[in-house]
Amino acid sequence: MSEFILKENKAIDEKYYYTCHKSGLPVYVIPKNHGTGYAVFGTNFGSVDNHFSCGGKETVLPDGIAHFLEHKLFENEDGIDTFKKYAEYGASANAYTSSDKTVYLFSATENMKESLAILLDFVTHPYFTDETVAKEQGIIGQEIRMYDDNPGWRLYFNTLTALYHNHPARIDTAGTVETIAEITPETLYEAYNTFYNLRNMALVVCGNIDPDTVLSVCDEYLKEAPVISPERIFPDEPESVYQKEISQKLSVSMPLFAVGIKDTKQPETGRTLAKKQAEYEIILELIFGKASPLYTRLYESGLINSAFSSGYEAHTNFGFCEISGYSSQPDKVYNEILAEIEKYKESGFDKEDFERVKRVFYASNIRSFNSTEEIANEFISYVFKDFDMLDYPEVISSVTLEDITKRFNNSFIEEHIVLSKILPL
Repeated sequence: MSEFILKENKAIDEKYYYTCHKSGLPVYVIPKNHGTGYAVFGTNFGSVDNHFSCGGKETVLPDGIAHFLEHKLFENEDGIDTFKKYAEYGASANAYTSSDKTVYLFSATENMKESLAILLDFVTHPYFTDETVAKEQGIIGQEIRMYDDNPGWRLYFNTLTALYHNHPARIDTAGTVETIAEITPETLYEAYNTFYNLRNMALVVCGNIDPDTVLSVCDEYLKEAPVISPERIFPDEPESVYQKEISQKLSVSMPLFAVGIKDTKQPETGRTLAKKQAEYEIILELIFGKASPLYTRLYESGLINSAFSSGYEAHTNFGFCEISGYSSQPDKVYNEILAEIEKYKESGFDKEDFERVKRVFYASNIRSFNSTEEIANEFISYVFKDFDMLDYPEVISSVTLEDITKRFNNSFIEEHIVLSKILPL
């Protein structure tokens, strides 16, 4: 019988219950007396995990298979649509695939137990045939063509294409029409049996539901998973960027731009990765945030609008900063960004500004605990990075001015910075 362990962070008045279910699945229950409950059931398998070794056998999967698999799991052998099953209990379901994970989710204001049963049932019962795979190839092929014309999507992946020589992060999550044509029921089952092992997955349930209820559903639907340990294989990636500038013409009224900064200090996990993430976010807010001198200058001169934003994507085997927005003069904005980075290299960061931004970032992190959706999605993301979300506020507090100065000077180097543009036809 699995027993729950209580983990508390009294400083921020948050807690959760954890157990490793007898099936091998890590289970986290976060009690919240909110109107809406939210659950995520995910696997540590994303679009970059296309090359691995397991049991002495090396396998290369077609690009886009993680996303394809996400779509296919909603189909059931009994022919009843999964979304229809959820609708009977008033729940709303969805799923998403990113570079490093695939997550199935639902939100519900009632019938949490019944909805959780549907979630565990359909994700653990794959059903693929030649006919259903061929049908899905047509559907996802249309989706890929649609994304090929999506300015924001193309901007993002063009940035990654410019940053990386060989890393599969540069590959579109959905793959291409050609690569998904290689997918068969056999390749889907191979990917599923390797990465949808319960020991490589996690369940996070957040809301007004008690741990024992969650456990009873797990007991009913989950069988013990075999112990397997696939080893992911990544190509060598040089520190340099693949190309300094990339542009594409699409149907847009104003140019879009993204400035990408390659993080060359990889791979990392756990607290090291969490601290790095906090350092990057504080640096980006100091230089590019809405209260920064650069933002004020660019906005008042009409070079950017309020859509200008920045962020750091922290993954265990790759990472990058993205500063993006709209501008009639993207090259000028790019040069202003480079000049601002050089200015801070000379002057350093103001201690009062640093303390202010750190306080704001800390408060923003605490606010994320107010939403069951944000908690569950962030929580599972941290689980797969081998870190505890409840420890993140303390990690933010631990960041010093010296930490961000060192990170900034070592990472914000012009040779590692690229410009991606989407221009009007």
